[in-house]
Formats: sequence, structure tokens, C-alpha cells
Amino acid sequence: MRPTGSRWWEVPVTDGDGCGRMVGVPRPSNTLADGVVVLSPLDWGDVEPHLAGEDAELVRWLSGGRGTRATVRAHVRRAIERWHDDGPKLSFGIRVDGGAVLAGTIDAELDRAERRAGLSYGIYPAYRRRGLATRAVRLAARYLGERGDVHRISIDVDPQNVPSIGVARRAGFRFLRHVTDDEGDFDRYELRVRAPVVPAPPPPPRHGRP
Repeated sequence: MRPTGSRWWEVPVTDGDGCGRMVGVPRPSNTLADGVVVLSPLDWGDVEPHLAGEDAELVRWLSGGRGTRATVRAHVRRAIERWHDDGPKLSFGIRVDGGAVLAGTIDAELDRAERRAGLSYGIYPAYRRRGLATRAVRLAARYLGERGDVHRISIDVDPQNVPSIGVARRAGFRFLRHVTDDEGDFDRYELRVRAPVVPAPPPPPRHGRP
């Protein structure tokens, strides 16, 4: 995906004859809401709430280690820079109370070569079992679908992480296959994204007239 201005992206599409071209599509907002959850980019105000909300479950399934003020600040700094650079990882805060309270995080890792994005998410203990993670995944999928350069969204889940599997299924993801990588063994759930509507190319001139 290539920015063409503040409100438009250029994305690659393939015509019916197999030829590729770049077309402009509206640039999606990185703040999304469904009436309960608000997704917006991580910012400096999220450092202390994240430190307060991190628990053993998040360490086990998501971060792999307890955060400190220094490491969380470094993470937020990278998140801000990556939003400026359009990835490859885009980090949202999962917010409630009209966006005023941070309840968790969700990351979208872009794989442009495969036109795929991977999601990872975590909810702080005080906000669990309210359906917030499912809402956040649906909102993130909406954002990725509106980008135009993502065709598939995947969630890799440890088979023992039953709550996260439930989130993926409730959000419309379907089991694809078992995968093994440097981080371990996971079950991959996938959602195919409907391509955004793009304008058709103009018809060729007829008899030398435009």
C-alpha cells in the first residue's frame, strides 16, 4: 500500500485479463468504534494503564515477559513510529467508556508479500468476559478490510488457550491448519477479507475520440 495523500491510498489490483495496476481507495480511519469498544493507536497515555493491567495471563499468552516502565515506553515509542511508517506492525488500544479507558491491546502484523495480516490481542483482567476481545477483533478486521492491501487475516492460537480460540470463532474466523514456527506450535484461524470497491478503468477511446 502506498500513500497518495492524506485521504487516499494506492493499492494493487489485478484486472480480468491478469494485468496489474494501482488504484486509489479511501484511506481508512485508524480510530474505529462499535458503540462499546473504541480502537485507536497506542499513545503515551497508555504506558501506566498497560503496566497496571498486565497480569500472568497476558505474560503467558501474549508478551512472554513482565513489562517495566522502560520496556512499555519503548514499545509505545515503536508503536507510534510504526503508525507513522504504516507498519509492519500496527498497535491499537482497546478502549471502553467512550475511548477514555484502556482495557487491552490488539496488534495487526502486516505481511505485504502475502497480502495477509496476523492479529494478536489481550484484555486486562478487570475487563475480561465482557466480549471486548471479540468486538476488538471485528473492528480490527474492518480496518484491515478497508485498507485494500489485506486479503486474509489470521490468528495463531496456542491450542491450550481456549478463551482466545473462542474469540477467534465468535469473530467469524475458521480453523485453517496447525502451524509450527520459531515461537512454537499454534492453530491458525483465518478470515478472508472482501476486497474494497475500486473504480473501474475508463473505457478505451473509440475512433480516436476520448
